[in-house]
Amino acid sequence: MADTSPTSIECWLPNLQRFDPSHPLRTLLTRGDRLEDGAAGYLGGLADYFQCRGGIPAAALTREHLLGDAGDASWLSADPAWIQPDLSGARLLACGHLQLTMDEAQSLARPLKPVFGDAGMILEISSPDRWHLRLLSQSPLPEFAAPEQALGEDLYDHLPQGDAGRRWRALFNEVQVILHQHPVNVERRSHGLPPVNSLWLWGGGPLPQRVTTQLSGVVGDDLLLLALAKRAGIPVQSRDVASVNAARIGWLIDLQDQSAEDIAAAWWPSLQALAKQQPLTLSFASGERWLYRPWHRLRFWRRGAR
Repeated sequence: MADTSPTSIECWLPNLQRFDPSHPLRTLLTRGDRLEDGAAGYLGGLADYFQCRGGIPAAALTREHLLGDAGDASWLSADPAWIQPDLSGARLLACGHLQLTMDEAQSLARPLKPVFGDAGMILEISSPDRWHLRLLSQSPLPEFAAPEQALGEDLYDHLPQGDAGRRWRALFNEVQVILHQHPVNVERRSHGLPPVNSLWLWGGGPLPQRVTTQLSGVVGDDLLLLALAKRAGIPVQSRDVASVNAARIGWLIDLQDQSAEDIAAAWWPSLQALAKQQPLTLSFASGERWLYRPWHRLRFWRRGAR
């Protein structure tokens, strides 16, 4: 059997288009070797690094990571969301990361729990930004779009479709009606904060029995990434300069949630130092991949990023 052990440090980066031609990271692309493209997008990138039978059930994985009680149940993420109406419909502007306190989350969830209870589900507040639905039946779930697929777009294009999605669309609308004038949202608007006027359902399924990966460890802070790493039994390090500097072959450095400007200011010195010592695979969220080896710095004749 061929040896598939990693031969480089993996660095997961934002979309390539976010890096202008003068960005220092482009110097590594200029002299590195272009590889076959990987998967694009957040969930696609995770699926390149971690293998679960039947896909990545984000809800069960994050619930298990946060509270350790996913068990044999089927779960859905029901993350707090901000939706903005416009002339053509409504757009999903944010999902999670809405700076909720636990008191605000519990207050917002209180009138929603009976609604989901009547539909045969239990709404659980796992953290202020991560809510979950515990499903009490094993009925097949319709296709739910991940937040990254719907952000900035007309959300009705990303709701479950057809007869299988009808009850979920009705629940979606009922949740919006309840949250519209909730006192927490009135207070948030008065302080210039976005309202939590919807929940985004996604990532359904039971906890996978097994998660596999070729990675040796992970440097990052993304909740689902950490949940996958924990389930796969590999170590994780919180992302800071020291942990990035200490990365070794087989480890993944997660920077895909950072801006190109932040990477230049905060992370480029560490990446540049690593590139002088160890092979780096630069994997962009848009799918493009390059391999840079320390000796590639001698390719001084290569001047234009490809």
